[in-house]
Amino acid sequence: MASTMLRLEGVRAGYGPVEALKGIDLEVREGELVTLIGANGAGKTSTLKAISGVLRASAGRITFDGADIHRLKPAQILKLGIAHCPEGRRVFPYMTVRENLEMGAFTRSDSTAVRADLDRVFGMFPILRERLAQVAGTLSGGEQQMLAIGRALMSRPRLVLFDEPSLGLAPTIVERVFRIVAEIRAQGTTVLMVEQNAHLALRIADRGYVLETGTIALDGAAGALARDEHVRRAYLGG
Repeated sequence: MASTMLRLEGVRAGYGPVEALKGIDLEVREGELVTLIGANGAGKTSTLKAISGVLRASAGRITFDGADIHRLKPAQILKLGIAHCPEGRRVFPYMTVRENLEMGAFTRSDSTAVRADLDRVFGMFPILRERLAQVAGTLSGGEQQMLAIGRALMSRPRLVLFDEPSLGLAPTIVERVFRIVAEIRAQGTTVLMVEQNAHLALRIADRGYVLETGTIALDGAAGALARDEHVRRAYLGG
């Protein structure tokens, strides 16, 4: 069995008096693709924010390769090898495609390897090479999602946190994005993904966690969760 890369133990976090996470326990093993599913407001996005340091955990422990990271700043966590591809893409709209991709590598000084990673991104998303000088805010929704994924990969992460990569995209683009996420994992990068499209998420994941009101309600192999009666009724429309 692969070693545990990321572990959350009893993690609590919130926004002012509102507690979004009420004692989250989960783990991601090296090389896995793990998905978090659940209704809006269940705490999925807050979980990713707590991992990447955008939301400070008020209690509990988050470790990466066995070392505590929950007191670190987001830039420090990124430098350790955790990249966060946020909900809604969040590209820099007034910067060019090239500048957005370069921002993904801002913690790096290995310029030769950065150029190689830029070529890797262009291999996945040829359209971005064509759009290099274009302002990111003028791209289509699908192109912006490709840019957001490419920007995350430019940090050369060991773990990528994807938050709703299919949100607001046309069905044909959604299928492509999921293929890309699976390809990223196949190339050796560990993935933790939040996704409303539970059917597609469980299809490509190894394991999954179901979040309900800030707690883990179910977890297990992705195939088993897809067959679970509660999951089918609540999230798969069956």
